[in-house]
Amino acid sequence: MRAMLATMMMLLMTTAALAGCAGSDITQEDVDAAREEGRAAGILEATPVSTLDTIIARGSMKCGVKESQYGMGYLDAGTGVRSGLDISYCRGVAAALGLNPDTDIEYIPASGSDRFDKLASGTIDVLIRTTTWTTSRDADLNADFAGMNFFDGQGILVREDVFPAADAGNSAAGLNGANICVGIGTTTEGNMVDWFSSRNIAFTSVPVADAAEATAKFIDGSCDAFTGDMSAMVAKKWQLDGDDSMGGVGIWIAQELMSKEPLGAATRDMDSDFKDVVAWVWYGMVTAEENGVTAANAADMAAAACDGSDPGVCRLLTENLGLGTTDNPLAGTWMQAVLQAAGNYGEAYDDAFCDGTYDGVSGSDAMTGCLISRSGTLNALVSEGGIQYAPAMR
Repeated sequence: MRAMLATMMMLLMTTAALAGCAGSDITQEDVDAAREEGRAAGILEATPVSTLDTIIARGSMKCGVKESQYGMGYLDAGTGVRSGLDISYCRGVAAALGLNPDTDIEYIPASGSDRFDKLASGTIDVLIRTTTWTTSRDADLNADFAGMNFFDGQGILVREDVFPAADAGNSAAGLNGANICVGIGTTTEGNMVDWFSSRNIAFTSVPVADAAEATAKFIDGSCDAFTGDMSAMVAKKWQLDGDDSMGGVGIWIAQELMSKEPLGAATRDMDSDFKDVVAWVWYGMVTAEENGVTAANAADMAAAACDGSDPGVCRLLTENLGLGTTDNPLAGTWMQAVLQAAGNYGEAYDDAFCDGTYDGVSGSDAMTGCLISRSGTLNALVSEGGIQYAPAMR
C-alpha cells in the first residue's frame, strides 16, 4: 500500500514539475494532497488493531493460564472446573468487555517456557498465570504488565529423608549439596543462583519443564527439593500431604522468602486500550472491597450511591471512566459485571484460598479455612497493613 502511494506521489510531482512546460492540469495543491493522503495511510497502516476490538469481534477472549497450582490457576481433571485467583481475574476481564465469563473464555495452558511466545504470537490475548513482573520481561519480551493480583516470594519445598528440617534449621541455608528442581524460563532459576552463590552454598539445578515434571522428580527422589513461588510451594505441600504420594516421606518448607515475586497480568506492548481495561479490572476489584461493594450488593449500592450520597461508588458502578476503544467503549455498568463474575478482591481471594464463606466486607481476619491466610501479609488491603492498593477511579 505504502509503495503504491509513494509511486503515485512521485508521478504527481514529476507531472507537476513539467506542468509549466506542458500546460498540465496537475497543481502543487494536488501534490500536497497526495502527500498528505500517503502520510495518513502510512500512519493508519502502522497503527495496530486493539486486542480489545479483536476480542469483541471474535466474541471470546483467550486467556493464558496455569492448570496445576491450587489457589492461583487449577484445573480439576475430574470435574473440568477451573479455580484460583488468576481464573477469577480472567473472568473479571471478560465480564468487563461484555462477554459471558462462563462461555466466552478460551483458557489456554501457558508454561513457564512458552507463555511469552504465546502472548507475542497472539495465541493468547492476555497472560494471567503467576507471572512475575521484572525489568527484562517488561523491556524485552513485548509484554506490558497490568494489575498485580498477588505479591509472592520464592520458597523451597524439601524432602525430610534427605535433609531433615531439624538438621537444616528449617532453612535453605542447610541444603548444601542439594539437587533442586527448578522450572525452565522462570525467575526462580536466577533467584536460586543468586541466593545460594552469595552464601557459598553448593547445589545442583535440575531443570524441569513444568510443575508436573518437578512433582514427579520430587516424589521419586531425583530432586531433594523443589523451588518456586511460595504460594505454589504451600499448595504443593498441601496436595502431597493429602494424597500420600510421598509414601510416608515427610516434607517441609524452608523459612526464607528468597525473592520478591509480584505476580500479575500481562498484555502485548503498544496495546494500551486493552491493557488499561485489564489493569483497571483489578483496581476496581480492590476499590470495591475498600468500599464494601460485593457481588451480592452491587446493584443496590449503585442505586443508593447515585442519589448523591456517595459519588465515588456511583462512578465505580455506573460509569465507564473512559475505558475501551472508540468502537467498543465499556458499558457504564462494567464494574457491576466484573463483581458478578469474580466478586471483589476479598471475595476472589476467599474463593481461591479459603473456604468461600467470606462476606466481602469484614476484612482478612474474617476469612476462614485458608490455605494461605491474607491477614498480616502484603496481599492485605492497605487499610489492614498490606500493599494491595488501587489508584483513584474517577
